[in-house]
Amino acid sequence: MIVLAWPWVLLALPLPRLARAVLPEAQPEGAALRLPLQLALGLDLKDAAQAANRRKRLWRGLAWLAWVLLVIAAARPQWVGDPVQLPLSGRDLLLAVDVSGSMESQDYLWQGHPVDRLSLVKAVAGDFIERRTGDRIGLILFGSRAYLQTPLTYDRSTVKALLEEAVIGLAGRETAIGDAIALAVKRLRDRSEKNRVLILLTDGTNTAGAIDPLEAAELAARAGVRIYTIGIGGGALGVSTPFGVLRRQAGDLDAETLQTIAQKTGGRYFQATDTEGLAAIYRELDRLEPTQQERRTYRPIQSLYPWPAGIALCIVCFLAGFARDVHG
Repeated sequence: MIVLAWPWVLLALPLPRLARAVLPEAQPEGAALRLPLQLALGLDLKDAAQAANRRKRLWRGLAWLAWVLLVIAAARPQWVGDPVQLPLSGRDLLLAVDVSGSMESQDYLWQGHPVDRLSLVKAVAGDFIERRTGDRIGLILFGSRAYLQTPLTYDRSTVKALLEEAVIGLAGRETAIGDAIALAVKRLRDRSEKNRVLILLTDGTNTAGAIDPLEAAELAARAGVRIYTIGIGGGALGVSTPFGVLRRQAGDLDAETLQTIAQKTGGRYFQATDTEGLAAIYRELDRLEPTQQERRTYRPIQSLYPWPAGIALCIVCFLAGFARDVHG
């Protein structure tokens, strides 16, 4: 819709009328009589007078129109668009997902079918990402090395898509937990201190990398990064056979180290031994780190004053040029 930024300027509209009523009328200089063009051409005096009056009314009307347009331009007309939602100011949240060789173990059921650990993480974490409205989310994939797959972004669809595309062994077959934490700290340390969160998901023990996980946790604690660790597996480990999926206990999960990492940084440790447990963990993370609920909107504004000001200028130029042609 169109609004006026300074509507009080419209009070100036009657100023010409007031000036004409208060100020004395200007007297013509000299006694020379200017005959209309019709008299010079020998036309009827009455017709010439009527034409002069019509021309006078036209000029006066155009002058009034120019004045009204100038006053409207001075009142700053603006086109105000529909409200637009701004991105919410939420948390800076990094997901660090283990894609080492052990993540191919099939010890979970998803929708009635055995799936490997990474496939389950993709399904459950994907729903978690979708719910994090207003958060900047990034993705780290780690195996023998840690890689930033997606920088912090409001584009949750892209983060989810890149998580879906992750494959086991993409970053190596071993597990560099410390490197993943160090990379997350590097990416989060310049963000708002109270909103730095890392969710670390792994199924093993640190077997690679340049930095020890507990040393990396100390760095995270000093940088104000909260780490929530999720131990996946550690329950029934699936082994594919011609007779189906046989199960045995997994012993490669270093739960003690993951607990210590979480304690040092003010986070929590979770262990997911089944599908429902992993989904419940992400629901608990939603509760512990709720998204911001404030809504900020703005309405785009476009100034329109050049239009009435430009039309008024054209009218004034026309009147000035026409008067010069007639009396010159």
